[in-house]
Amino acid sequence: MSPSAYSEMAQVQDRHWWFVARRKILHSELVRLNLPADASILEVGSGTGANLGLLSEFGHVTALEMSANAIALSRVRSDFDASRIVTQQKRCPDDLDSLTQQFDLICLFDVLEHIEDDELSLSRLKTLLKPGGTLMLTVPAYSWMWGPHDIHLHHKRRYSKTRLLADCARAGLSVQRASYFNTLLFPLAVVARLFERMTGKQSNAASRVPQRLVNAFLTSVFSFEGILLSRMTLPFGLSLLATTQTQPLNRPAPHPARETTPL
Repeated sequence: MSPSAYSEMAQVQDRHWWFVARRKILHSELVRLNLPADASILEVGSGTGANLGLLSEFGHVTALEMSANAIALSRVRSDFDASRIVTQQKRCPDDLDSLTQQFDLICLFDVLEHIEDDELSLSRLKTLLKPGGTLMLTVPAYSWMWGPHDIHLHHKRRYSKTRLLADCARAGLSVQRASYFNTLLFPLAVVARLFERMTGKQSNAASRVPQRLVNAFLTSVFSFEGILLSRMTLPFGLSLLATTQTQPLNRPAPHPARETTPL
């Protein structure tokens, strides 16, 4: 991302409805994983540390981030616990080979879309999972929703559910759960994107906190999707969530073809 995007993120990520509600949704999804006590967790693309406090509730966290400035901002957060969180300046996938530890959980929260070779990254991350370990990721949805916000954040792409599942499969990851989310507010996002295209102006809604009552309302609406996701997969939305595991090493042998005698 651009340096200005990191600074904007650090200023709003504890109050802006999108960050606050997404953390609540992610917390619900993490609880559903039934991780081992004091799990070993890797977050790739930890940014300015918005999720590190959340992840450290579930275990010890290794956080990878390519920006030294973002790492510095994450370390001064009030929820940064140096006894449970280690930050390292590394790029994905280039520097993954330097990691020797394997993890119970690997997280990429709105990161994969920033990486040029997303399939190679997933393949290398798979090797860092313990047997039975989980990789959880979120990405922005729909190529047709591409706009100035994606350019500002240096996105390489947005994803369809079909493409994300195919990328995971080619990387040797078995998708356990995949759902769109940010569904209830999706119509508003479509209107905002159409406005940007017609006017050529970039909305700054993601970089500033709305008026208090509006922010509280949007937080409540988006957070409610955590309850919906516990009961169903959502058919559309501004983002995609996927939970994957390594494919089993021992697959059942296929049944031999039955031989037939020519008449």
